[in-house]
Order: sequence, then structure tokens, then C-alpha cells
Amino acid sequence: MNTTITTIRRAALALTAAVALPLSLAACSGGDSGKSEPSSSSSAEQSEGSGGASAMSGPFGPACSSVPKDGKGSFDGMAQDPVATAASNNPALSTLVTAVKKAGLVDTLNNAKNITVFAPTNDAFDKIPKDQLNKVLNDKEQLTKILTYHVVGQKLTPQQLENGSYPTLEKSELTTSGSGTNYTVNDSAKVVCGNVPTANATVYIIDNVLMPKT
Repeated sequence: MNTTITTIRRAALALTAAVALPLSLAACSGGDSGKSEPSSSSSAEQSEGSGGASAMSGPFGPACSSVPKDGKGSFDGMAQDPVATAASNNPALSTLVTAVKKAGLVDTLNNAKNITVFAPTNDAFDKIPKDQLNKVLNDKEQLTKILTYHVVGQKLTPQQLENGSYPTLEKSELTTSGSGTNYTVNDSAKVVCGNVPTANATVYIIDNVLMPKT
């Protein structure tokens, strides 16, 4: 397994969205921002390509343009559903959703309160050699460890990503940096569509799979 993890780190340059039991969420949480997340697709369109405060009012980033304008997979639709369900309606996150199901984490994820999920795109998973990815997808323990590393037990605003270090539900920390509409996680994964609201989480869609440091 050590060989598998090392190979994936090299291939992926550094999965999500899953959470541990609600008690783990409470222990991990550093508090909620208390701010409601806007859900209109129009605000996302206004914020794309802009910097400063206007970008913080809704979803932002180049990949946001590919999100459907209406229906369950739109920003409005995702805002109505808990995070695992919302992700299942986004075609760009289908591999992540498959991983969450294989780990048996759909219910715990949907029942979590006020979390942040860093969600790798299908393209992010495609950077991992297929044989290595299949091994991890069929190792529930290792898969759970990787997925929970993508979840922070509090809602994070874009401003909190500017220079942050946050404990994940996997127990080790991830770091964030950036400003405006440009943010990076662990110096390797770029946020390609950020500040996406769901009923119980804020989602930052990223272009690389994150790996626990241990």
C-alpha cells in the first residue's frame, strides 16, 4: 500500500468529499462563518473573471461556466441538496461520487453540518494511473482516508483561504493560499470553481486529488 500511495502522490501531484461521524465533525470544527451562501447562477456569472469583493458574493472560477444554468446540477439546484447529493448532479464530479459511494460515506456526508469540501474533478482523477486508481477505489480503508482529507469541519469563506491551515477529518492538515479569485490548496491543486453552496457545505472544486501527508 505504501507503494500505491507514493505512486498516486507523484501522479496526482499531491479524493472528497467525505466525512467522519458527526462527533468527529464537531471535534474538528473551528466554528462556522455564520454567513449564508448565495445560490444564484447569475451571481456566479457576475463574479467570474473579476477580482475583489464582487467575486466573493457567489461561485467564481473558470470551471463555473460549465455548470448547468438550470436544473438540479445548477448552482440553484445544488444549493437545495446536501453535498453528496448535490455532487451527484454535477457531471464533472462523477468519479468523486463513485469514490464516495464505494467508501460508504454518502449518508455521513449528507448528514454533516457546516463543512467545506474540496472536490476533485474527473480530470483530476484522470491524472492518476488507472491501475493505481482502481486499487484505491477497491481499498475502502485507504479510500476513506483519502476522501476525508478533502473535508474540513467548518465552512470556509474565500477570504479564509488566503493564508490558511486547517485540520481535516482525516486528522492531518491542508494549507490554502491565494487572493481574489485565485486559490491553491497544498501548493498543488487549483480552485477552478469555488464558493459553491450546497444545503450543508461550501464546495471548492479543484484540479488535483489531494493526498494525506502521512
